[in-house]
Amino acid sequence: MSNLLSAIRSLIFVLVLIVTVIPWATAVVILSIFRRGDPIYWACAGWLKLAIWSARFICGIRWRIQGMENLPPASDRRAGVVLLSKHQSTWETFAYPALFSHPLAYVFKRELLYVPFFGWAMARMDMIHIDRGRRTEAWNKVLKQGKRLGGQGNWVIMFPEGTRIPRGEVGDYKTGGTRLAIEAGLPVVPIAATAARCWPRKSFLLKPGVVDISIGKQIRPEGREPAELMREVKDWIESEMRRLDPQAYAHPPAAGVAGNPAPTQR
Repeated sequence: MSNLLSAIRSLIFVLVLIVTVIPWATAVVILSIFRRGDPIYWACAGWLKLAIWSARFICGIRWRIQGMENLPPASDRRAGVVLLSKHQSTWETFAYPALFSHPLAYVFKRELLYVPFFGWAMARMDMIHIDRGRRTEAWNKVLKQGKRLGGQGNWVIMFPEGTRIPRGEVGDYKTGGTRLAIEAGLPVVPIAATAARCWPRKSFLLKPGVVDISIGKQIRPEGREPAELMREVKDWIESEMRRLDPQAYAHPPAAGVAGNPAPTQR
């Protein structure tokens, strides 16, 4: 019965996304004719906020966040960073623009731009879409646009594992994010998120529960090598994942990061 109820709730949630994205994206495309920059970003973030709150009320997916003080303050509009996050689910890609008070610039595969309405709205935002089949060209684009966006105070966000990873597993952490941080002189902020606990990869069957998000302390890139810096990021994220979601891992949970504040829950 509980699985049937989750399936019904998930179907309702997906229908809400479909019904709302069409007029919302259409409005964004029209608005983009007259405005650019932050107004377009926040218009799109408004739909993402609707999406995660719909998941909250329809499917019972709540969230807890700790470490928000490790991000630059909202008042500092010129403080760019590179966010490097664990990637398990669609949920965190929806949640970060809805929960963070600063414009984000995602690095994502350009195929998403072809998704009707959703992709058309994404194309109006100042983000970094790449052709993953052309690695050198893609990296040059990430470096050039990442420097520009970080320099103007945007938070560039990348998923080092490159794709959604099943709960309890560890992907191959690629060094593109740390290379960008070193080249652009931007601090790195690691993020752990347990979204697959409620919204598994490649599935629209959502389960009630709590997604934990933990934001690590900023890591300065000066004098670092990309691979060595990424090892530090990976070690922190994976240790934190085991602390936040020990049931998902075969090994005993690693020690948590000292000094984390009490999480806020929604």
